[in-house]
Amino acid sequence: MSASPLDLKEVRADFPILRESIHGKRLAYLDNAATTQKPTSVMAEMDLYYVHSNANVHRAVHELAARATKSYEAARERIAQWINAPRDSIVFTRGTTESINLVARAYLQPILQPGDEVLVTTMEHHSNIVPWQLVGAKTVAAPINDAGELDIDAWRAMLNPRTKLVAVCHVSNALGTVNPIAEMISEAHARGIPVLIDDAQGIAHLRMDVAALDADFYAASAHKFYGPTGFGFLYAKREHLEAMTPLQGGGDMIDTVSFDGSTWNEVPYKFEAGTPDMAGAIGAATALEYLDSIGLDAIATHEHALLEYATPKMQAIKGLKLIGTAANKSGILSFVMDGAHPHDIGSILDQAGVAIRTGHHCTMPLMQRLCVPATARASLGLYNGTDDIDQLIDGLNMVNRLLG
Repeated sequence: MSASPLDLKEVRADFPILRESIHGKRLAYLDNAATTQKPTSVMAEMDLYYVHSNANVHRAVHELAARATKSYEAARERIAQWINAPRDSIVFTRGTTESINLVARAYLQPILQPGDEVLVTTMEHHSNIVPWQLVGAKTVAAPINDAGELDIDAWRAMLNPRTKLVAVCHVSNALGTVNPIAEMISEAHARGIPVLIDDAQGIAHLRMDVAALDADFYAASAHKFYGPTGFGFLYAKREHLEAMTPLQGGGDMIDTVSFDGSTWNEVPYKFEAGTPDMAGAIGAATALEYLDSIGLDAIATHEHALLEYATPKMQAIKGLKLIGTAANKSGILSFVMDGAHPHDIGSILDQAGVAIRTGHHCTMPLMQRLCVPATARASLGLYNGTDDIDQLIDGLNMVNRLLG
């Protein structure tokens, strides 16, 4: 592996959990696509909020409320800057799943007619399939090739007058495939079709500019970019947000309330009913500050070099087959092994101190297309190094000795 642009020792010092001992072994955490670990700075800022500023936002004039509101709205501004969006186009949610459901309920459902379609891809997460079905849309999936790459010509041919929305992941959580979203947005917009980008897997690895892309909707989760769990956001163009009706009613999302009827707050607040996750917003913004302090380009270079280090080592293991070999992919290594169920692989690796994900990865249609019931998945983060890969390889050789 070529020299990394990151000081790995310094980076790892920011993540206390990496010092955990697992079954007497050092922890090699390779489950970053499921959730990333949190740096000290994120946890410290969330603690500071609770210790010094804990109060509800937008509701009071006392000092604690002013501090809380200032930090909360500063977080909205920081998130907006990260994706180059106007701050009032950022709606705080519980994560990518809630963001997509919000678009399904508040944007798509009111305009749906019988037979209307949402065009997705075969590699989508369940969270980018089920919400469209729940509101009555027909989900149609563009095919992929055996390498896990989108058949863009087939996708283009599936755009039609019944297509009310294109919904696509930027990066596949199961394969690591990076989709050509700029081309897809351009093609869809040429036909008057809006586009939603699920960037849960891409936001911590690839720079995103929603203005340059002209994306209509964009969803992400903080726990995928080294922030807290249970917090995320939705970006939507202002005209969409203005047209959408609130999904939930309650405090702070209203302008006026009477027993005869109510009126709504301005966007984005009309979609943020009730007491929000103030600490989550602060933690998410701090995580983005942390990524900026290291540099997303440096992180991407480091992870790509690690992927190139790991790939031939895994291919050399007897009976192991990589699932997802796209030419343009992120740091995800999904695989199967002869004579070993993925769950058994995961259990043996756990005993070796290696944390990976096993199962269908919330992509059951993709598993059916690939003719596998499940895969084992190692996914890379900024604090991973060649020692983690070597520990993984040693564990996989143990799997072969025990089950191969």
